Amino acid sequence: MKKLLVVALLTSCMALPAQETSHATGNPAIDSKPNSPDVPDVFAVSGHFERIVVLRFKFGTDLLAGLQKMIAQEKIKNAVILSAFGSVRGYQLHMVANRDMPPKILFVKNPTAPADIIGMSGMVMNGRAHPHITLASADRALGGHLEPDTTVFTFAVVTLGVLDDSLDMSRFDDSNYR
Repeated sequence: MKKLLVVALLTSCMALPAQETSHATGNPAIDSKPNSPDVPDVFAVSGHFERIVVLRFKFGTDLLAGLQKMIAQEKIKNAVILSAFGSVRGYQLHMVANRDMPPKILFVKNPTAPADIIGMSGMVMNGRAHPHITLASADRALGGHLEPDTTVFTFAVVTLGVLDDSLDMSRFDDSNYR
């Protein structure tokens, strides 16, 4: 009887649900300001790929830490994240959880949930990575901003299109530039 109870307890712990927490971000004084007519609705910068860098991550590697390490090692200032594939042993992401300013951020963490990497997009701006990832398992697909503690399972491959260092990418993810 005790063995059956222990097995039942261990089995229930193996399928732990994702932990979800949310909190507000931003600055209410800045976030309440209306859009400025001086900021265009959309703007563009033109450039060319200087090179393509393909990164391969091994089992157990923290995906975000490895990406940041290789951006520094390869001296990448500006880049577009073109693709990614592979699998993870567990993950942590964050995503927006509301529609009004200030934004509320929802963190989703499940360190024991394996998933396939379906894709990754985003940019490297002035040496700073802003990666978004899409993951899928047998019963769910989700995506958001890649966070630490997303660990590689079988392997992961990320492809970067490196852009000219002289491009000004500083406003691309500035939510106050509006």
